[in-house]
Amino acid sequence: MQQQRVIPWHEAAWLNQPLHTESDGTDLLVTARGRSDFWRTTSYGFVRDDGHALLHDFPQDSAIEVTFLADFDTLYDQAGLMVRVDAGTWIKAGIEMSDGLPQLGAVVTHGVSDWSVAPVPEWHGRPVTVRASRAGDAVTVRARCEDGPWRMVRLAPLPPEVPATAGPFCCSPEREGLRVRFTRFAHGPADTALHEPKELT
Repeated sequence: MQQQRVIPWHEAAWLNQPLHTESDGTDLLVTARGRSDFWRTTSYGFVRDDGHALLHDFPQDSAIEVTFLADFDTLYDQAGLMVRVDAGTWIKAGIEMSDGLPQLGAVVTHGVSDWSVAPVPEWHGRPVTVRASRAGDAVTVRARCEDGPWRMVRLAPLPPEVPATAGPFCCSPEREGLRVRFTRFAHGPADTALHEPKELT
């Protein structure tokens, strides 16, 4: 993607302050609060909206990218990128520990949540980038490990007239002390095509 602008961490606002944050050069280290999560109802029966997300404006015809280290070891440890309209309308996508493996997945919530995952054990402990691109009536979510090929994660509806924010998120539903290193937060134009990831750089 061309014409990207790195977003300084201080230009975004926290939804639910983490237990601790600190700068390490240009990186942001975040320690999640214990039992933090984003989820609405489906199968589990509970509503949780106390995960941590550092959110910036996400207008139509733009994209947000977040890079982080996926170094997780406890069930449901998770980090990536959140797109948020309100407490009942949001998307989170990234890496989550499940079934003993890091999984690339997404939760799309419109009143209630869904969930999809695919195992990516080879991504453990390596930099992962998640991109949400907003165009037309949808958000396209892609991800890659280091400089590898982009993988399609999700195509989800988002009406063009609805205000939204987006940025890095993390949660630790089963423990206290998850630390996530976020290394990049950037904004740029939306992807030009849905089925041509080779155009993305």
